[in-house]
Amino acid sequence: MGMPTSLPDPPDPVVSIVVVNWNGAEVLPRCLEALSAQTYREFDVTVVDNGSKDGSADDLERRWPGVRVLRLAENKGFAVANNLSAEQTAGRWLVLINNDAFPEVNWLETLISATKEYPEYSFFGSRLVQYHDPDMMDGAGDVYHISGLAWRRHYNHPVSEVPHNVEEIFGPCAAAAMYLREAFLEVGGFADYYFSYHEDVDLSFRLRLAGYRCLYVPDAVVKHVGSATTGVQSDFAVYYGHRNLVWSFFQNMPTRLLWKYLPAHILANLIYLVYYSGRGQVKAIWRAKWDAFRDLPGALRRRRSIQESCAVGPAEIDRVIEHGWLGPYVLGFRSRQKARQARRVGS
Repeated sequence: MGMPTSLPDPPDPVVSIVVVNWNGAEVLPRCLEALSAQTYREFDVTVVDNGSKDGSADDLERRWPGVRVLRLAENKGFAVANNLSAEQTAGRWLVLINNDAFPEVNWLETLISATKEYPEYSFFGSRLVQYHDPDMMDGAGDVYHISGLAWRRHYNHPVSEVPHNVEEIFGPCAAAAMYLREAFLEVGGFADYYFSYHEDVDLSFRLRLAGYRCLYVPDAVVKHVGSATTGVQSDFAVYYGHRNLVWSFFQNMPTRLLWKYLPAHILANLIYLVYYSGRGQVKAIWRAKWDAFRDLPGALRRRRSIQESCAVGPAEIDRVIEHGWLGPYVLGFRSRQKARQARRVGS
């Protein structure tokens, strides 16, 4: 890098941006460069470093004047790191962005404009495109399925084939998302016992239960490397993702829907036990399900407080989740097929 680049640090920011970093030496500088270039300037930036060992957090304050750094002695996980920062920030809007996500210059300006044009919404999702192949989508918000599975909308679809519509979604991918900070804190932020994976889906579910709604803003564009520090479908990702999705289902699903969709949830767990075992990840997937089952009494205790504070009926939740029993199992095949077709056309 050349000369230090200053980030804004207004005394009363409208937006507080949080970047969680863990061994992100190869990506964090580019993320901060993209934030420093934003056309909207009423924001501050906090980097929460999860005990990095690669020097990525060393001397950040000097290299990036205006940034605030919260250093943790060890890796506490994505959820804890964001919660700690959210409690200490002052902006009306809390913006989360991964260290491997690089927003376009008008990203923040577009999100803030959306809050004014659509005041009935309290959290917002960005359009994520793949950093290494910007013609391919990385996601357009999160989908939550009746089985408890969740995925990023339009992942691996060609950008040209994805509708460019401002529309309601279940929730945003927290790689690049904006929340009304008051709402985030009201529902308790991320579930810190999740450590990593599925915590943004769980948060969206609790915000939904509290009566808040989410909007997808396609002109708020971010290039995302994706799994830069944990690996795509690594044992780490399989374990935490598949353990946490069980807890999210039992904690959040309204009672009437829980009994209605429990068979779909059981089927999904059985299918992925077989799938990942066949991929040679037997230990990761079986440990995930065993640990989820072992703490199911804890999930049911947490469920009581979540459901008691619910502000919407089950019909509202049923409206915004994905139906169709076979959807998740054909989605991956279709997504890979679209990706292959697009790359053949481009080659």
